[in-house]
Amino acid sequence: MLSLVLGCAGVERAVGGEPFVRPVGESLPAQVFVEAKRRTTDSSWRVYTASTVASVSGWLTRTNPPLSPWGGRMDRRIAEPGMFRVQRVGERWVGIDPDGYEWFSVGICSVSANSTPRGMEALRTRWGTVDGWARATAELLRRHGFNTLACWSDWGTFKRAGVSMPYSTQLNLLSSYGRERRGAWQTAGHMAFSNDCPPVFDREFATYARQRARQLLADVAKDPACVGHFSDNELPFRFDALARFLALPEWDEGHQAASRWHREFIEHHPQATRDEERNAFLEYLADTYFRVCATAIREADPNHLYLGSRFHGGDLKRSQLFRAAGRYVDVVSVNWYGAWTPDPEQMAEWERASGRPVIITEWYAKGMDSGLPNITGAGWTVRTQRDRGLFYQNFTLALLRSPACVGWHWFKYMDNDPTDTKADPSNLDSNKGVVRWNYEPYGELLDLMQMVNHRVYPLRDFLVTSSVAAR
Repeated sequence: MLSLVLGCAGVERAVGGEPFVRPVGESLPAQVFVEAKRRTTDSSWRVYTASTVASVSGWLTRTNPPLSPWGGRMDRRIAEPGMFRVQRVGERWVGIDPDGYEWFSVGICSVSANSTPRGMEALRTRWGTVDGWARATAELLRRHGFNTLACWSDWGTFKRAGVSMPYSTQLNLLSSYGRERRGAWQTAGHMAFSNDCPPVFDREFATYARQRARQLLADVAKDPACVGHFSDNELPFRFDALARFLALPEWDEGHQAASRWHREFIEHHPQATRDEERNAFLEYLADTYFRVCATAIREADPNHLYLGSRFHGGDLKRSQLFRAAGRYVDVVSVNWYGAWTPDPEQMAEWERASGRPVIITEWYAKGMDSGLPNITGAGWTVRTQRDRGLFYQNFTLALLRSPACVGWHWFKYMDNDPTDTKADPSNLDSNKGVVRWNYEPYGELLDLMQMVNHRVYPLRDFLVTSSVAAR
């Protein structure tokens, strides 16, 4: 295995006042080779090429311009002050922070304290209180160039601790409805529904969604630190949804809605193929879901972004889902597993279908040097923390080439704690975090992440310009 070797890290000050790590000693190669497995249980390792910041000629020493308190670039004002927004500027989409500056979301999911007995003891030993943990964690994240508390983060604790850091909410509108009203159950990473049929056609769902949105968003609707809201996570938008709904009992509202739709479709499209019929129903299903959720969210909070429901897996190949989402969301969110190097053309296809920008809301690699078995979870598996950092650089540099991409959120802040008996089945035993279960940071990983994060704006300027010019 070829692996990066770093010398000591010298800390300097960037133009914006934030420290960043500049490796001294052996320089960072433009490309390295990393051994990886798509899943830990794969029988053999494969060698992948990883591009690093050094591959962007002439830009390794460039750092971000001065940054606003939100992490926006203060050399580029896009709009008047307000809330977080997105806007197309020339060839690319950009985020806009509450001060009106261009903003790119560099986030981490699930930034929360470890609630297990040994986790809380570790917290008390290090910081004494949860507020102390929140302040120290915000400093750690900012020092390494992260500017967003992403999905499932305990943003309420940060606010109570006096930390104002951009955050998103997860409303679980359909998932909660399914669990409370339909007997849905938790599976690995998301909620499962009977026959994989999300109950979007239930008459009660729209009322439930409005009530839940009002309840959850009452305290954030006017908060400038709130970026926006996810309505759910990884819903089952199956390619054969029509057959699945028609197979439900006749009394089921989902079956009845699918039957009505089917009759009307055949009446108006008698020559349609089976695939055309199947694709049209899937778009109708997604359209119904996003319309109900957008109505509920904007009724409760007209000020912030609707960030979608985090498409995943087979969804990423289904343009009809992106078309449906684009009618209602402000940003399309994607949990992107399986890609070693993201394809900017894939993101361009998502943007063309939806008419909206894209944010990558889950992705990660697990290191076998962490002491964890790394069996659960969808991320890649690599040998070391250095390799995780190289994967981060390779992945994010590809994202920065896309004019459609307005941010990324690494999954997640902390490793799985195997003593946590309440974790969902996908979060049991794996090295996903930038810190261990006891809050010890993975220094090599964070240093390599920081090298990109503290250059994200000049890198994006250069890479998007190069990408557009190459078309």
